[in-house]
Amino acid sequence: MIVQHKFNINMCVPKSVQIEKGVIIMKTYIVLILGLFFLLYSPLQAQNVTKVGTTAAGFLGIDLGPRGAAMGSAYVSLVDDATAMYWNPAGIAKLQNFQATFSNMKWIADLSFNYAGVVLSLGNIGNLGINATFMNMDQMERTTEFQPDGTGEFFDAGSYAIGLSYGRFLTDQFSIGFNAKMINERVYHCNAYGFALDVGALFDTRFQGITLGMSISNYGTKMRMDGQDLWFQKDLNETISGNNGQINGKWSTDAFDLPLLFRVGASTDLLKGEYDSNFIISVDALHPSDDAEYVNIGGEYVFHNLVSLRGGYKEMFKNSEQGLTLGGGLKYTISGSTTTISIDYAYIDFGVFSGIHMYSVSLGL
Repeated sequence: MIVQHKFNINMCVPKSVQIEKGVIIMKTYIVLILGLFFLLYSPLQAQNVTKVGTTAAGFLGIDLGPRGAAMGSAYVSLVDDATAMYWNPAGIAKLQNFQATFSNMKWIADLSFNYAGVVLSLGNIGNLGINATFMNMDQMERTTEFQPDGTGEFFDAGSYAIGLSYGRFLTDQFSIGFNAKMINERVYHCNAYGFALDVGALFDTRFQGITLGMSISNYGTKMRMDGQDLWFQKDLNETISGNNGQINGKWSTDAFDLPLLFRVGASTDLLKGEYDSNFIISVDALHPSDDAEYVNIGGEYVFHNLVSLRGGYKEMFKNSEQGLTLGGGLKYTISGSTTTISIDYAYIDFGVFSGIHMYSVSLGL
């Protein structure tokens, strides 16, 4: 008769060594978490001047997707849907099959802000995603110095970014992702183009359910406005009669950097499915190139993978109009299939401006 026994390698390791190993791991993650909060107080507590308004394509800094937005935008370590292509492209590696999402909100000054993203799983090769972000305004009547009440001619302005993403797991705990995008901003007949790359990583520590995430967004070219509205005709010397007064000239515009942004964060599920519930808390520290550093915190309670309630606070330790965020979502799985439909909502308090309302619809297969 052959008797089989399960063998645990830890049986061969002295208990004192196991305890010491656990202490080392715990200290490591305490240092990582403290490192997040170090970003709050260090350089920027003494910094009174920021670079607000000195970069192009400011719309790239508008957070999108109701789930992440409702959690105070503390989402870099938690992303697992098609909006990950904005927050942290490594998050698309978590998707098992196909997901598509569409998000809409009215930004301040009645600007329309929309996002659409599709992610497709390629198996062991990784996951591929396509995303598009659009910001538009209603038409406005053109005015001039001599016609301040309007010329009868109308114009508009807008911005968009179209990206291609790739993400995959390098190990069962670590994933990376990339998002390459083309960016455009236009006003009347003038346009500015740029190209940028987003890079992200996720690490499941398997210690108390903590997941770490980081991303660098909008690393790319400078943007410069150009177009027919910059052309003009000029008399080079108005004191001379009879010369050509229609010499073509062109205004020269400066080139501006993109709003580079570094995010690092941590999240954990406190309930881990007990009572058919999950309670996730997360914290992000952010270092933008055109503003002061700040911290976002958020939480999400999920019951039976069906109903979600979310809340958070944005841009802590910074002089900002944004603050409290709230929201929720419903997720329905079609009977007899793996197809899911999700509807999500977020509210963002914007101080002296009106509150922002964000909606999204997602389809998963």
